[in-house]
Amino acid sequence: MITTLDRLEWASSSIIEGAEKTDSSQPLRAEIRRAAQLAHDAEDHARARQHPKGKYTARERLDMLFDRDSFVEMGRFAGGNINAGVAGSAVVTGFGMIRGRKVGVYAQDFSVRGGTMGEAEGQKICHLLDMAMELKVPVVALIDSGGARIQEGVSALTQYGRIFSKTCEASGVIPQISLILGPCAGGAVYCPALTDMIVMTKDNSYMFVTGPDVVKAATGEQISMDELGGGYVHNATSGVAHYLGEDEADAIDYVRTVLAYLPDSSEEKAPVYPYSNGHAEEEAARRIGSIIPESDRQPYDVVDVIHCLVDYGEFLEVHELFAPSVVVGFACIKGQSVGIVANQPAVRAGILDVDASEKLARFVRLCDAFNLPVITLVDVPGYKPGSDQEHAGIIRRGAKVIYAYANASVPLITVILRKAFGGAYIVMGSKSMGADFNFAWPHSQIAVLGAAGAVNIIHRKELRKAQDNGQNVDEVRAQLIADYEKSTVNANLSLEKGEIDAMIDPAQTRETIERSLVLLQNKRGRRTHQRKHGNQPL
Repeated sequence: MITTLDRLEWASSSIIEGAEKTDSSQPLRAEIRRAAQLAHDAEDHARARQHPKGKYTARERLDMLFDRDSFVEMGRFAGGNINAGVAGSAVVTGFGMIRGRKVGVYAQDFSVRGGTMGEAEGQKICHLLDMAMELKVPVVALIDSGGARIQEGVSALTQYGRIFSKTCEASGVIPQISLILGPCAGGAVYCPALTDMIVMTKDNSYMFVTGPDVVKAATGEQISMDELGGGYVHNATSGVAHYLGEDEADAIDYVRTVLAYLPDSSEEKAPVYPYSNGHAEEEAARRIGSIIPESDRQPYDVVDVIHCLVDYGEFLEVHELFAPSVVVGFACIKGQSVGIVANQPAVRAGILDVDASEKLARFVRLCDAFNLPVITLVDVPGYKPGSDQEHAGIIRRGAKVIYAYANASVPLITVILRKAFGGAYIVMGSKSMGADFNFAWPHSQIAVLGAAGAVNIIHRKELRKAQDNGQNVDEVRAQLIADYEKSTVNANLSLEKGEIDAMIDPAQTRETIERSLVLLQNKRGRRTHQRKHGNQPL
């Protein structure tokens, strides 16, 4: 594999050879040769530091991230001292191509002063972010750092503040993705936390505000780095990270794939790729109706439904390990890049809780920021009840879903697969929340409450009277449930009220979504009021 360093050395050698042929007194010849040797030695040093830990060097990671021979580095020796034998700063910045599209990058180099942040590093990163904003291209951050450089004191901390500010400025304008490929501690964790997505690996990835030693000194708790802030913890427990890579190569490949679904900036439409329907779509349409059981209490895997709806059955899931009662991710339908949101009946019946609400809301906001239509597949029994949820802020955190859908200006298409009850029905892309098209499968149930729960409340006196009279209460309850389902729970009432646009056969679902996307392709968001910004529940 030709590395970035090899290309640098080749370019330097070419300059030297050219200088020797044209003018033997060329004054920069020795300096250029020395710079090339410094670069070579620095990479040898980096490999010696990183490879024993099972980690790649910063430049090796860039070769994995970008298309072959496409990376152009900026300020290779900035922050260094060639005469003193210092090759450069602890961060590599530049631009390259990913699947033919320009992307900016900054990659921290742990082999140089532990990848710590100093004034030179901060200036390089801020300059990179400024250029990416000007060029309107995504930015990928490869994080592997010991944090702020203690020797530089407040100057190092100031650089983090500058990066925070510029990351916020770029938020919602250009996609920003962080790859955690080493330690990320202290105030440094807020750099990736402010970006759109965070990707970690099973080994060597760590994020924490205070490390294990500080935790032990402050609280007496003994905890390992993995348990405190490892990749699995932040993917499955805290929800800080969005994907857990098997290794660095897998994590980098995931980032490349995510960027294929996103536009270069908020000023562009979501990507559209050539695609023609064929036999595979016909087979998927026949199969989709058999996935969902007749009983509304029997679980199924909604990802199987998604695979039947999207191109090539390819679905890139986001936040897979966190709040698994909802599923979110990217896909294409007839070549159109879209975001998919769905309840997962295989996990706690697809219920909404505090974590699922935040996961869902953040993803809808991401899609809206970068012009991806949102397809919502609904099979939800409601919000999770209990004091633990109330005390954890289900009111405040559940309201984030409402805010995300109500403020979305992208095409919103909702399909009710089986049931949609109570407040969860309203917030999951209902017509009243601003969805453009709402469809329902036959036998779907839409109501304030499920039939069994509603009958127990509405007919409690009647059921008590039946018991007192010696009647079979179960039979009475079953009849009342059947009557309630026939009159109230079925989707006909929603059809009559215009809350559902059409009842569709499962086999028609993909075709219906395709047609809806075509109709909505020129949808433009409009602002009804002038304001600085809304006050979203946080």
